[in-house]
Amino acid sequence: MTRVKRGYTARKRQKKIRSFASTFMRAHSILTRTTTQQRIRALVSSHRDRNRRKRDFRRLWITRINAVTREDRVSYSYSRCIHNLYKLQLLLNRKILAQIALSNKNFFDMILFKIIHPSRNKEKKIQIYK
Repeated sequence: MTRVKRGYTARKRQKKIRSFASTFMRAHSILTRTTTQQRIRALVSSHRDRNRRKRDFRRLWITRINAVTREDRVSYSYSRCIHNLYKLQLLLNRKILAQIALSNKNFFDMILFKIIHPSRNKEKKIQIYK
């Protein structure tokens, strides 16, 4: 049986791995075995952290909403705010509420007033006679 030299195939594979690991430091970007290990680890971390990022942002939005609802002028709790939002069927998610709380506090106060005092918010219905 003839001898097969795999230089081209091995180099091609190593080159592909090294191009992925070009931003790694020291031996992690030079040595083939450590590069493959780091590549596997990086892919596992990126897969895990995609879900982690969603979790972290949700926590951030909840913290921002809670901070604004507990200020002196409103003095309300986050959990009651969200509960009453669902009860009144106002379709605002936490991301949008957090953005409103940061950018326009007066508008956020108006939303909270609607949530806190639902009985005062009933608008008079205008009847049109034909």
